[in-house]
Amino acid sequence: MLEELRPLPGDLADLVGRHMVAAERALEDDDPDRAHEHTKVARRFAARIGVVREAAGIVAYRAGHFSEALSDLRAARRLTGSEAYLPVMADCERGLGRPERAIDLVRSPEAERLDRAGRIELTIVESGARRDLGQHDAAVITLQRLPELRDPQPKPWSARLAFAYADALAEAGHTDAATDWFGRAMAFDEDGETDAAERYAELTGAVIEDVEEDFDDEDDFDDAGVAAVAEGAEAVEEVHDAEALAEADDLLNEEPEPAGLQESEGAEPADVQESEDDEPADIVEGTEDADEQSSDDSEGEQGASEVAAQAEIRGITPAFIEPDFGDAVDEDDDPTEKQLKSDD
Repeated sequence: MLEELRPLPGDLADLVGRHMVAAERALEDDDPDRAHEHTKVARRFAARIGVVREAAGIVAYRAGHFSEALSDLRAARRLTGSEAYLPVMADCERGLGRPERAIDLVRSPEAERLDRAGRIELTIVESGARRDLGQHDAAVITLQRLPELRDPQPKPWSARLAFAYADALAEAGHTDAATDWFGRAMAFDEDGETDAAERYAELTGAVIEDVEEDFDDEDDFDDAGVAAVAEGAEAVEEVHDAEALAEADDLLNEEPEPAGLQESEGAEPADVQESEDDEPADIVEGTEDADEQSSDDSEGEQGASEVAAQAEIRGITPAFIEPDFGDAVDEDDDPTEKQLKSDD
């Protein structure tokens, strides 16, 4: 995306890029309306950038603004030369109540240049357009022609394809077969991309418990503070057109904060620090004198008692085990003998 935004000036490219990222995050949070606000701002500043028009079209489609989505995707198709938007454009025609135009896009020569995933998505849209026209059996047959429908291995399109086929069967009155295919779609749909579980429960009367919701409740209780911070971040990220214009001006006219103000805020009064660190000198000196006097009084008694104890009970070890240094200890004179010599 950064490569696509290079034609824009530096500050403007940064602004558009941040709105694009914010729109992507809003879609991840399942909030297409907020994403639509961000892409509208990006489109206002970069209407001739293909990736911006593509994102604006996809987000408008997700938000249900089909006419706007169709216009943006047509512009993106002209700017990039890609035909990858045809399935979404055909579905926009359906959303606008024009299934015939959707079928025309399916049959267009440009559709032949799509990859396999694009062809499958376009066939799903064609089946829906047939249903819009009341051609329910044709909608079922349209999907039956795809060999991927019978592939047991999960693919990126497996859940959507199985769900579309089950939906077509239900519309055609084949309830038992539709129930079976809703069950298959539910097995493929690990991420909850479709409503297969709800449709299966409606047809069978089964109650499906979502185990993940119990864990989510516990996480919400434990992470209440994190959720509050996230909500605050989302509120900050929401930027409207007028705010985007003001932000662009601020980026161009930003001035650094005076250094003197920062130093004055971080400084602490010197007299407070000195008063906390200093201690009255007379109290310290008095304490030291008392300690020296008590040590002098008891020094004589301790010296005599230590000599007698070492001479009489030489075999008793101290409260801790001293390390054995071998010959280094033997070379030294016995401390008791030194004491006796000094007394003589």
